[in-house]
Amino acid sequence: MKNHLLLRLFLAALLFCIFLPVVLLGLWSVTGRWPWPGLFPETYTLRTIRELFSGSAKLPGLLLSSILLALAVAVCSTIIGVMTARATELYRFPGRSLVRFGAFLPLLVPGTVFAMGIQITFIRLGLSDTIGGILLVHIIAAVPYTITIMTDVTRAVGNHLEEQAMVLGAGPHRAFFEVTLPSLLPGILSSMSMGFILSYSQYFSTLMVGGGRIKTLALIMVPYIQSGDRALSSSYAVIFVFSALLVFFIFEGLIHLARKGETCHETDA
Repeated sequence: MKNHLLLRLFLAALLFCIFLPVVLLGLWSVTGRWPWPGLFPETYTLRTIRELFSGSAKLPGLLLSSILLALAVAVCSTIIGVMTARATELYRFPGRSLVRFGAFLPLLVPGTVFAMGIQITFIRLGLSDTIGGILLVHIIAAVPYTITIMTDVTRAVGNHLEEQAMVLGAGPHRAFFEVTLPSLLPGILSSMSMGFILSYSQYFSTLMVGGGRIKTLALIMVPYIQSGDRALSSSYAVIFVFSALLVFFIFEGLIHLARKGETCHETDA
């Protein structure tokens, strides 16, 4: 009984630490004046709401483009993660260890150095200040994480059922899509969730490669935080957090449905 009480107190304290900053951000977003050491704001304003939805921010279009870009990165990086994981886990070939090591190279280089170096490369390739360039640099940043997730999932699933399906007459593509893919689906959705969050929060690489011309929510939000406009920066931060959480919970719901479907399939079998 005592252990349960301590666990509940710990969870309550954890939730308090998580939600208190979010509540403060929401309060700051509608604050006109809040001098120290006042416990509550002196004045409130809807200036930030008007600026976000009817001013120069153009939030709806910015939010939609940022989410679509992050989803594209999530899909592309996960596809690369699935193919790389299957190649390195299920096959033996010369240079396999080199492929595994190369997948983690973006993590070994500091982010600032990586962004500056890839900007010079993209300028020479004509990819600077383009959506394609930003998509590619975000994929490079996300791939090490998606490969790690899919390597663990592929190692756990293996290819025994896929081989049995091929022995029974199924072609390689049919065996993969009908036998292996359903087992990989929870890991694929987790990988996409990670790829989305990484792309959605990219700032410096987006600034360097996009040259400030390609706008994302993170790219617009950070300068407001640095400028000292707490109300507007808090509004951007709240929208950033809740939009990311919304997509994240959608992925979590899909993962739950995939696992439930896999369990039902195993029960029927």
